[in-house]
Parts: sequence; structure tokens; C-alpha cells
Amino acid sequence: KEEEERVLVSEHTWRPCPTARRRLRVCLEWVKRQLFRVGEDWYFLFILGVLMATISFMMDHLVSRVYAAHRWLYQEVGDIGVLKYLSWTLYPTALATFSTGFSQSITPHSAGSGIPELKTILMGVVLEDYLAIQTFGAKVVGLTCTLMCGSSLFLGKVGPYVHLSAMAAAYLGKMRTSVTREYENKFKQREMLVAAQAVGVATVFGAPISGVLFSIEVMSPHFAVRDYWRGFFAATCGAFMFRLLAVFNSEQGKAGQAGQTIVAVFKIDLKIDFPFDLLETFFFVILGAVCGLVACAYLFCQRWMMVAVKRNWLTAKLLATDKPVYTALVVLLLSSITFPPGLGQLMASRLTMKEYLTSLLDSHTWGAQTPNASWAAEPGGLWKEWDHPSATIFGTLAFFLLMKFWMLILATTLPLPAGYFMPIFIYGAAIGRLLGEGVALLFPRGLHSQGPPRPIIPAGYALAGAAAFSGSVTYAVSTALLVCEATGHLGHLLPTVLAVLVANAITQKHQPSFYDGGIIVKKLPYLPPIRSRHTASYRVVVEEFMQRPVVALAKGDGFLEVLGALDASADTEYPVVESAGSPTLVGTVSRAQLVTFLQSHQHPQAPPGEKVAAVGTLGDDCAIEPIMLQFSPWTSLHQAYHLFQLLKLQRVFVTRFGELVGAVGWAEVR
Repeated sequence: KEEEERVLVSEHTWRPCPTARRRLRVCLEWVKRQLFRVGEDWYFLFILGVLMATISFMMDHLVSRVYAAHRWLYQEVGDIGVLKYLSWTLYPTALATFSTGFSQSITPHSAGSGIPELKTILMGVVLEDYLAIQTFGAKVVGLTCTLMCGSSLFLGKVGPYVHLSAMAAAYLGKMRTSVTREYENKFKQREMLVAAQAVGVATVFGAPISGVLFSIEVMSPHFAVRDYWRGFFAATCGAFMFRLLAVFNSEQGKAGQAGQTIVAVFKIDLKIDFPFDLLETFFFVILGAVCGLVACAYLFCQRWMMVAVKRNWLTAKLLATDKPVYTALVVLLLSSITFPPGLGQLMASRLTMKEYLTSLLDSHTWGAQTPNASWAAEPGGLWKEWDHPSATIFGTLAFFLLMKFWMLILATTLPLPAGYFMPIFIYGAAIGRLLGEGVALLFPRGLHSQGPPRPIIPAGYALAGAAAFSGSVTYAVSTALLVCEATGHLGHLLPTVLAVLVANAITQKHQPSFYDGGIIVKKLPYLPPIRSRHTASYRVVVEEFMQRPVVALAKGDGFLEVLGALDASADTEYPVVESAGSPTLVGTVSRAQLVTFLQSHQHPQAPPGEKVAAVGTLGDDCAIEPIMLQFSPWTSLHQAYHLFQLLKLQRVFVTRFGELVGAVGWAEVR
């Protein structure tokens, strides 16, 4: 009796006021129903955008503070050459080594940009480790340390941030299933991942429209229009929050200054009344062709370098056992080259990544500056970093392009979290700036000698060059809109689009994109584009390249037949036919079910009493899934290819008049 009373007292102690709690639970359920009447997607997309914008801003703020401390230390050591060299080189080397060691110790999947793996996931391939929460933590810390290295390493954050957004979306998707008490739908998960791609770009450049378009072009060959509003809503929330935090932090102006508002990330001031002459279109076409050719060389050399470091015995050993050592050696080499008193003075190496782009988009013409010009006498002008006494502006820009070409390729081999879009964006701006300065030097009054002078604006060429080179490397046209959103300038939109189209036409004809090249080198599941549009390619049918014979099971098969099928093939699913004499395809059964079938049934030759199990057939004890799609032997290659991409298929069986004759998977289509 005392024990019963003690239990009653315990229950009343831990569960007080049952009526009030019941009413509160009912009230909360009613609030949840009212909130989710408009759809729960709105709330989770809003949370995704705000969360990633906050992380992006905090990361940028921390990186700028630490880099300012490094710059202060470099200036405070005085004129002692050894100390200046050590302060310049050991700082990025230590940070990059820590980034590699920390991220690799948690998970090796956090290295690189993550976009090749994300593209593979969106094609229907399951890569769970790349969306794990521990990968998120490792990538945030590793990417922050990588960005702290500054322009010596010359890497960005766009790609990793798209990957981070995808991981956050996957985690929020799991939270949504627990809140709404729905089953985990893979189609819902894919919709969140598609929206996350746009958020990743929008929260880096503050460009929601081009962020959505860029994610569509780069990440998926087919896009569902129903996902359009999700991407725009999440990207707009992220971009707005990212720039709003900058205003609150007084990034747009001094604290307390009146009239602060949200502006572009790389705000520039170019002439709008007459941005370019009609005849300049010819030079923009030349710029697009140059960017396309340089992009082809860059993509080829970068892919060759990725393979070479894996085949060389020394680098392969370091990458297999001592990744931080490999990172330290490479970063030490790169930072030594960019040492300002040395070769770095010819590459404006003291500028940060943002200052690089801001200086290249300067509205003035560097080649025509005069000592008494008001803008040339401004203290702290970033263009002065490109002006060296022993070399002209053209010499420093050309040397920058020559050195950064192979330095960036070498940096892409580092096993640390890093993005590669921002470096090629700046590299393209340097190409455009060099061509624009050359045109301005040849035509100081403009292309028309008569009438009022209309000088050439090299910053417009830098805009077009940044969009053309980055667009051709990534197979994207939306970079033309990206530069306009990021800079707030629309005057050069049409020539920029023209340069991007020309550059893409050249690159797509000769090289795979940067991210497709990463998929090829990493040997991820990949469907290459059908480059041949010749009429004969449309006459290639499935019967010519399908897999045959196919390991199949009959509905009446027992233990021995199932065991033989599992030993003969490692497929994830097996076709089931009516009988051995009638190969009519009736469905499929998964490998996991077949393993369960073997575990619950007794081997015919097993001694009696060894295991208590039922004796049955495959058709009686396994759930046979119906066939949703099957190919005919006369299905064309183009039809099969587009169905694989559109429906995210992994394997399709081929039937002739209902009878199983073969199978087609990724390997056969490729």
C-alpha cells in the first residue's frame, strides 16, 4: 500500500495540472494547423534563407577582422625582411594546414567545393555522407580558415556555401517531417535541395535572381517549374537578410550616418548616359572569344593537374597519408610567390579578394592617369597597387594573369574546403580590364574622332570579362546578370551577354565544365552530354548497348535459386519473371528482401533442427514491386538518355512483347 501511494505521489509530482496541460496541447495543435494552412514550405524556406545569410555574414565579418589583424602585424614588424617574410607566409600556411587537418579528421567529404557531389545527388544517386550534419560543421570551420588565408591562396566560398545550404536544407527537411509528422518524401527533399542551391549563391553575392538562374544552369539538366517559387523565395530572404546585416553593422557607412540603405555588394559608379559605343560591340566579341579560349586552356590544365597529383608517387603518398603536409608545402610556395617585396608587388598581392574585384571595376582609366588628376591623388586608391614604377599597368595585369593561371590550378588540388568561382570571376575581370585598357590606349577620344570625346570605359570590359570567363568555365549564361546584380550596373548588360554567349560557344564545344570535370576526375556516377547531333546518332537503339543476359528470378524460385542470384550479381534489385519457361516480367524485388528471405528460410541440405524456418517460394514470401517504366529494344539512345536525366533513373529493364531481354543502367548509357 505504501508503494502504491509513493507511485501516485511521483506521478502527481511530474505531471501536474493534467487539464491545463491538455488544453495547452490542444491550443498548440490549433496554432500549428492555422500556421500550416498556407503551407509549411514557406516557413522552412524562410528559415533556410535567414540562417544561411546569418552564417555567411558572420563568416565574412570574422574573416575581415582576422585579415585586418594579419595586415597590421605585417606592417608592425617594420623593415626587417625575414620577419616580414615569416609573417606573410606562416600565417596562411598555418591556417590552411589547420583547415585541412580539422576538416579531414572529421570527414573527408568536406574537402573541395561540394558542387560535383551535389550534382550527382540531384541526378538520383544516394550520397548520404555528403549531406551529414558533421560535414556541415567541418566545412564551416574549414572554409572560414581557408578564407582567412586571403588572396595568397586565391580561393573563394561560392561552391562550399552552396554545399552548406544543401546540408542545412536536408537537416531542415528532417525537422519538417518530425514537426508535420509526415513520412520522409524524397521528392520533398529534392525540392528543398533545389531551393538551397539558389540560397548559396544569393547569400554570397546578394543576388537572388541570378542566384536562382545560376543554380538551374549549373546544377541540373532538367528543372521543375514548380520549384521556381521556392528558389526565388528562399534566395530573396537570404539576400535581403545578408545585406540587411551589413547595414546594421555599418558596412555601408559610418555608424549613425543618415540615409543608409541596402546597396550592391560591389557597388560601382559608371556612366549611364553613354556606357559604350555601338562599334565597341566588336571588342566585346573579341573579349568573349579570348575568355573562351583561355577557359578551354584552364579547364584542360586543371583536369590534367588533378590527375597528375594522384599519379605522381610523392604527391599521391602525401594526399593519401599526410594531407596537411601537402597543403602546407603548396601554400608555402604560393604565399612565397605573392610576398609583396618580391614578385607580389607585380600582382597587387596586398589586396584582398573583394579589393581585387573592386579595383578591377574602377571606373577610371588607369593607362591615361595624370599626376594632377583629382582621382589619382586620392589617398588609399586601390588602383595604386597595380601601378609599379618598373612596369606599366599592362605589365602588372599581364603578369597577374600569367602567374595566377597556374597558381589557381595548383590551389584546386588542395584537400580543404574552398570555392573556385570567385577566383575565376576575378581572373575574368582582369582579362577584361587588360583588353579595356588596351582599347582605351588605342582610342583615347573614343572610336569616333569627330564630335565630343566619348572615352572608353575599361570597367565595362572588366564586367564583361568576369561574366564571360566564369560563365564559360561553369557553362552558365546567368553570370551576365550576376555581375549586374552584384555591382548595381545595368548599362553594359547587352555587350556582357554577347561576350558570355561567345565564350560559352567556344568552351562547350571543346571542354567539359569545371564541375563536370570534377565529377569525371572523382569518378562519380555521371552521364556525359550527347555531343553528336548527327542524324545517325538518333538511329542508335537500346538493343545495341543493353546488358544481357540479366540475372533474373522466377516467382516459384526457392532458397537455392535466390542464393545463386545473389552470388552471381551485386545488383540492388532483381527482375522477377513469371516462370523459368515464361520470362514475362512481373516486377522487381530488392536485394535486402532477398537477404531477409535467405535468413528466414532453411537450406535444403542443412541438418534438421539447425534452424527453425519456413519453406516457401519467392512469390509467396517477398513483396514484388510492380514495374513503373520499361524500355523496348527499339527505344532510341536519345529517348533513354533524356528519361534517365528527367526521372533520375538508375536502371531500367528492357522487354520485348512483355518478355525480359535485357537491362540498361548508367554504365551502358555512358
